[in-house]
Amino acid sequence: MHTRFGPLAALAASALLLAACSTGGDSTTSTPTDSAAGKATSAMTAQACLPVPGDSIVVLSDDMMLQNSDNLVPAVNAATSEDGTVMDALNTVSTVLDTPTLIQLNKAVDIDRQTSSEVAAQFVADQGLTAPLQGSGSLVVGSANFSENITVAEIYAAVLREAGYDVTVRTIGNRETYMPALVSGEVDVVPEYAATAAEFINRSLNGADAPTVASGDVAVTKAALDSFTEFGVVFGEPSAAQDQNAFAVTTAFSEQYGVTSLSDLAANCEGIALGGPPECPERTFCQIGLEDVYGIDVTDFSSLDAGGPLTKTALRQGAIAVGLVFSSDGELAA
Repeated sequence: MHTRFGPLAALAASALLLAACSTGGDSTTSTPTDSAAGKATSAMTAQACLPVPGDSIVVLSDDMMLQNSDNLVPAVNAATSEDGTVMDALNTVSTVLDTPTLIQLNKAVDIDRQTSSEVAAQFVADQGLTAPLQGSGSLVVGSANFSENITVAEIYAAVLREAGYDVTVRTIGNRETYMPALVSGEVDVVPEYAATAAEFINRSLNGADAPTVASGDVAVTKAALDSFTEFGVVFGEPSAAQDQNAFAVTTAFSEQYGVTSLSDLAANCEGIALGGPPECPERTFCQIGLEDVYGIDVTDFSSLDAGGPLTKTALRQGAIAVGLVFSSDGELAA
């Protein structure tokens, strides 16, 4: 069971610590015990990381790989994958996608209100993306029904058209809908997320209680994907772009406490106020992981949402110090 204190209690505790530190500084002599106590109090004061309001938010790097590697990766129908031109074209896209780029693409669609097809066309032109080889025939590129996935599907389609294919883009729905279509050949290509796809296929083939195969290391996750040869889907090269759980602070908090990674947060902060979805305190990839993997001291939890406006507003207003967001959120654009 996790102990949590409210924000007012945290502020009061901080004030008491500051008072204790100030009083200790007036003494000109001290015993070894007094000196040790003074050092401990000073260290605790230095680590009292209260929330810092600010308009800009930044993700702390997950340097110990708490999250599984949900890198964008092209998923291709097994028969379609036998066309090397298709695979080469899709892998060309993977080489230029990273998380900062994905954030900018999402910003263009979700905040600047451009269409996914417009953003994709501009991205392909700006990157000078060309397919290594030429092919022919008709292809269907499917997507999940959210803007990021649609945009990447449009990028895949643009490069495949440049390679000589007649391409249709079709928004299908969730994984439970598009995976069967991909396996059957109704759809040829879908942008996927490596770790989530690996666990979906793992459970489909081996049962709901199958041991986890995904990892924070994308190479391990890709090896798991490649091992599922009987499923009927082949995966291209993973990109560096990730859309997964992440933990954000305000830029002002990062600068004030010298925190750029979750390991920094554990080392520099005695306690933090965390915000996220209601289930966060009981989830391995949320509060439990922060405590068990990083040793982060969560002293207060606010039940908000999963990377949505409640969490981001709470961060900006200084109601929480750390909030769960998604790593490719367009609002993270500099």
